Amino acid sequence: MQYRPLGRTGWNISTVSFGAWAIGGTWGAVDDADSMAALHRALDLGVNFFDTADVYGDGRSERLLARLRQERSEPFYVATKAGRRLDPHVAAGFTRANLTAFVERSLQNLNTEAIDLLQLHCPPTEVFYMPEVFGVLDDLVAAGKLRHYGVSVEKVEEALKAIEYPGVQSVQIIYNLFRQRPAELLFEQTQKRGVGILARLPLSSGLLSGKMTAQSTFGADDHRGFNREGAAFDKGETFSGLDYHVGLQAVEAMRPLVPAGQSMAQMALRWIQMHPAVTCTIPGGKTPTQVADNVAAADLPPLSDATMQALADVYARYAKPLVHQRW
Repeated sequence: MQYRPLGRTGWNISTVSFGAWAIGGTWGAVDDADSMAALHRALDLGVNFFDTADVYGDGRSERLLARLRQERSEPFYVATKAGRRLDPHVAAGFTRANLTAFVERSLQNLNTEAIDLLQLHCPPTEVFYMPEVFGVLDDLVAAGKLRHYGVSVEKVEEALKAIEYPGVQSVQIIYNLFRQRPAELLFEQTQKRGVGILARLPLSSGLLSGKMTAQSTFGADDHRGFNREGAAFDKGETFSGLDYHVGLQAVEAMRPLVPAGQSMAQMALRWIQMHPAVTCTIPGGKTPTQVADNVAAADLPPLSDATMQALADVYARYAKPLVHQRW
């Protein structure tokens, strides 16, 4: 496992970490025994950073991480998120009372006195222009409820605004072979300010595993079936906002580029690590085998210049016209 600094926290975290959305919900059937085995396997392999949210299974994944802390002695960091419980999910709801209540609930779910890293959970763009919201987070740090805070965003614009606030330690954003815009300007700015980057959906909802086909089906509770057009939340969260069938074509164009001995998913994860601004990727894993496959990408050799250029060409041909300026 390789490790990189997270912002100005003083933490060094695993370059391939663990995203807990899949073990919480909206990714089809999930079994808590399998999930716990996956979490334990991640720790065994050197993962020391786990990303969750209060809405993943209505706190289910937070409670699983609390169990992990009880069952293991190794130190590790847990990042969670707040804000998506609001209904309606509007900027006016990001009040001191609501944010404090969300934090208290997550503290209970995680069975801890302080949250390692709290992230605003993809709030409306307006929130990033409300300094009072970030003042509440500063106060929660001062009160000992949070150790640090950051943001999870949909758009580059939101990230660029967020890092103007001095307390923001990290930005979580979609960055993968189908969503490359963050590398144009954002990463330069986060490096200047000492802000960490958590690259979420690194495998584009599984598209970049190379295992999906036009005949693949998804359960009624799987966002890859019901959110392709943004019916439940931002469209960009499902297959990176890329049309599923266009994504399949792009995957086939990438398949010959996979280095010998690697899977397509491992190449996709290693591609993300090629940018020094990225602190870690946070792929999901429902089973120990999936976790082990993901983690193996941390120690792979760098991709060649020729491979990087060929992958850039695939992006330019298939994904860029459809997604680049949207997020």
